[in-house]
Order: sequence, then structure tokens, then C-alpha cells
Amino acid sequence: MSLFIRNEIREMHGYQPGKQSQASKIIKLNTNENPYPPPPAVAQAVQSALESGLQKYPDPVATPFRMRAAELFGVEPDWVLCGNGSDDILTIVTRAFVGQGELVRYPCPSYILYKTLAQLQGARWQEVRYEDDWSLSDDFAAPADGLRLVFLANPNSPSGTMISPRRVLQLAEKLPCPLLVDEAYVDFAGESCMPLVRENEKIMVSRSLSKSYALAGLRFGFLVAQPQVIAELIKVKDSYNCDALSIAAATAALNDQAWLATNRAKILATRERMARQLAEMGFEIVPSQANFVWCRHPGRSSLELSQILEKQKIFVRYMNYDGWGDGLRISVGTDDQINICLDVLKSALS
Repeated sequence: MSLFIRNEIREMHGYQPGKQSQASKIIKLNTNENPYPPPPAVAQAVQSALESGLQKYPDPVATPFRMRAAELFGVEPDWVLCGNGSDDILTIVTRAFVGQGELVRYPCPSYILYKTLAQLQGARWQEVRYEDDWSLSDDFAAPADGLRLVFLANPNSPSGTMISPRRVLQLAEKLPCPLLVDEAYVDFAGESCMPLVRENEKIMVSRSLSKSYALAGLRFGFLVAQPQVIAELIKVKDSYNCDALSIAAATAALNDQAWLATNRAKILATRERMARQLAEMGFEIVPSQANFVWCRHPGRSSLELSQILEKQKIFVRYMNYDGWGDGLRISVGTDDQINICLDVLKSALS
């Protein structure tokens, strides 16, 4: 049967998620999950949806969520597209804009799914290297034959760095194609590109509820773009790509902005303490605008350190990029989890 699989699929490696474990004693700091429970209203909303019954199809465009998101971001509901996690949004956008043999561009190092999405389309991909200070040169906006879509994770993973909205607008104005700003981590940052959607039709902004709202296990994301763009993207999405439980839960989560502010403050405080203590141990730290820290130690192998941590049942993400080097991406956990992780690293370095 493998002979019938498309060549593009047979030849690709496929996206590799971070290592998962259901063991209760694992300290999981490798996939940027929120270490705290989601807003209490989420469980109540799911229970209410269950009691209403699941025998009917859900709202195909998640209207309750679109209405609440529109209020929060100062747009109309038809500016919002909902998806089964922000990865679904990225897939929909790629399918809508990029044809076989056409070109997808993204910075490097960054989210490795962008390349996978291009491969699935039978498209070409182009990686534009970040500058040493994690800025982007004008090369990122240069025209290229067949360029149809540009991705920008902002804040970026694995670095946690951010391109300013002013610079993003400059790049978008030079680009000959749409720019999707992937803001999966933006609730931990100081600014957002969301207002730019009104200024430039080519700019789209995606968000996730996995990180800041502690709903990684639910799968819900959304896109904000001008309504004429959303209308075309709706044609591409699965008929019912968000189920009734996720719509109810995501809407309830978005309604609790007080919970978000409290949770954000806890994570930022832990992030700053973790970064400071890692620096005191000699790690090279990139200042982060996300819920993780990217670091490496000049005197010890990042791979070796990740293996030492894993032996102590602490998962962090070891990542190695061609032309850039390797490092550790450590998610912000609870204070207790981070204390244990830092103690193991301190012992390994002594």
C-alpha cells in the first residue's frame, strides 16, 4: 500500500511533538503547557454542554466564541475563525493560500510545523535565518518566485524573542503575499500584533488557548483576519472542526480575564526567577517573552544536561538546529517544579 502514498508524504519525516508521559511523577517542562488548572468556569461549561446532549452537530463556526473574541479584540465576529487548536488554523491557512510547487517562508530557528505544512501541500519552503540578536533583516520580506505565504511565530519558539509590531508592519508592507503572525505565546509578552490586522489586509493573527488558558488537552485556537479573508478560509476548514465541548469550554475560558491576569502574573514571576538563577549558574539566556526559557551552557553539552534531567524524571526540550546550534528549552512550571529542575542542574554543573 505504501506505493500509493504520495511521494511528498513518503519522503517527509513528519512533525515530532515533544516527548509525552502519563506517569504521575514526571516533571514535564518540555511542551510549554500551563502548569496550573484552567479557569473553574471551564468545567462547568463542559458539564452544561454534556447535559444538553451530544447527539446534534456543533455550531459550525463556533458563534458564541466568535462573539466573545470579537468583543475582546475590538472587531466583528466575522473577523474570527475558530479551529481545533492553532495547528488546525495554520493548516487551513496553508491549504487556502499555497498550491503544489509554490513557496512558504518562515524564519529559522522557529516552529518546525511550518515546514511540515509546506511538505503536505507539495510546496517548497524557504528558511530565513534570524540575525544573531534574533531580529529579522529585510531579506525576510524580499519577493521570491511563487511566494504565497509567510509564517512568523511571535513570540518565537524556541527563543522566546519577539519582533516588534512596528517591525512586523514594515515587513508585511514589503511582502508580496499574506503574513500569518502566530501568537501562541503572546499572552506572556508585552505587546501584540493584533491591532495590525485592521491596518493591513495581508496580516493575519492566530492564537491558541493551550498555553495561557491551560487548555492544551482541549484543542482550541482561532484566527483574526479581515472578514473577506475569513470568508474564504471557512470554505477550506472541516465542516465541524470544533466540537460542542471545546466551544463551550473555550468561550468560558475567554470570559474569565481575571483568571488570565492572575495566572499570567504567576508564570512571569517564575520565568524571571528561573532565568536569573540559570544565568547565575553560567547559562547563556535569551530574554523570553513566552512561558519558557531558551538556554545553553558554554561548558556543558545541552544534550547531556537534558539526559541528566530525564534520568531524574524531568523532561525539558533539547533542540538542535542546523547552522544555529543546540540548546535547552525549559517550560515555566510551578515554583516547586522549577526548584527541583534548577537543583538538578546545579548539581550536574558542580
